[in-house]
Amino acid sequence: MPYEPQEREVFVIFRRGSTWLRSNRDFMVILTERVSAPLFSDLPVDQLDEETVPLPWKLQREGNLLIILAISFNSGLHTPMYFFLFNLATMDIICTSSIMPKALEGLMSEESSISYGGCMAQLYFLTWAASSELLLLTVMAYDRYAAICHPLHYSTMMSKAFCSKLTTGVWVLCAFNTTINTGLMLRLNFCGPNIVTHFFCEVPPLLLLSCSSTYVNSIMVVLADAFYGILNFLMTVVSYGFIISSILKMRTVEGKKKAFSTCSSHLIVVCMYYTAVFYAYISPVSSYSAEKSKLAGVLYTMLSPTLNPLMYTLRNKEVKAALRKIFSFTRN
Repeated sequence: MPYEPQEREVFVIFRRGSTWLRSNRDFMVILTERVSAPLFSDLPVDQLDEETVPLPWKLQREGNLLIILAISFNSGLHTPMYFFLFNLATMDIICTSSIMPKALEGLMSEESSISYGGCMAQLYFLTWAASSELLLLTVMAYDRYAAICHPLHYSTMMSKAFCSKLTTGVWVLCAFNTTINTGLMLRLNFCGPNIVTHFFCEVPPLLLLSCSSTYVNSIMVVLADAFYGILNFLMTVVSYGFIISSILKMRTVEGKKKAFSTCSSHLIVVCMYYTAVFYAYISPVSSYSAEKSKLAGVLYTMLSPTLNPLMYTLRNKEVKAALRKIFSFTRN
């Protein structure tokens, strides 16, 4: 007789040395089998404390909050580029905040389970923020294209109304896509044992746990990969193709350096983000690799959001000046 759980509950397990821990409200099962896991496999968890573990999350959260404050309270930064950066920082905060509290709780305690509702909520907000960021990076590439290739028409091409429509479209389109994918996930049956070999809930590992047909879900995953991964990547490449061509045509070296400096930070962020996406997710669900997904998950949920504030501030005099004003105001 097949196992039918009383409650629909999905468990996320974390690696501690050579031991996998799984728990629910009734019992805990400790599996002492050695499983190859390059991420955190040799992590001295018992040497960590409540201050050191959340440090990367705190750094990226505070860094992105500072960018949001700097842009909000400095009228000189009320331009299309910084308006998009404001939205990017917001997406980064949503992305990490949807997974890190539960992941840190699992690392710091013996409890490593997540409820079915919590897993679906985590899936929704993570997918919404991550897909929105991919789409926004394409919009930001177009903004750089307009600024460098059509400087005389930039204010007309990237008007305040048009920028607002672009960002609203990004948020709404990605929310609609995420609602569809999460709704399709809700219709699936999970018969147990519901052990997700990942740090958080995402579509591919959850589909592997389902005991009902995942055909429609897999089709939607392929379509999402094609749109967010491949199509957006090609649009970004085309934009930068025109940008590089325009820079090379400039006569002065100083003009070339100035033009390249305006888009170099964005180009670095795009390369980091798409590297993680292509590494793990642009592939069929059947060929899903848990280890690759873990590595990519760390890259786009922790490394990229942490580096984004640094990339856009260390190379930007205007943002650094705005941050100095905020710090001087808080001191007074």
